Amino acid sequence: MKLFIDECLSPDYATLLNERGHDAVHPLRIGRRGQLDHTVVANCIAEDRPIVTENIGDFTILLGAQDIHPGLIALPQGGKDQVWRLLETAIAFLEGLGGDPMDHLVNACLSFSDGQPVLTPLSSAYPAKPRKP
Repeated sequence: MKLFIDECLSPDYATLLNERGHDAVHPLRIGRRGQLDHTVVANCIAEDRPIVTENIGDFTILLGAQDIHPGLIALPQGGKDQVWRLLETAIAFLEGLGGDPMDHLVNACLSFSDGQPVLTPLSSAYPAKPRKP
């Protein structure tokens, strides 16, 4: 999966994901530290990269206003190991849906409810079907 790891998260997540065959970037490693949220959204749309973040407020609004976008993985705040486990859970959930996991995130937000991943629409143009495990 192609992913953008927001700067509020550890750059180590991008490294670990890349070691597992994903294409993950972190702003610290690609010279984009400190970019405004709307610029992050524009770049992620252009690069077809879902945003992985703990800071979902602005991204929910910005992505929800788009006709089409690559998606959002909203992780609850927690310790580094806990957040990493939830990110692994999110990816496994998407891969378990079959087909290209990226397709399931288009115009959607994957968040967590009671520790379980939940996929919900994040755009009125092409809404995703809510799915739980």
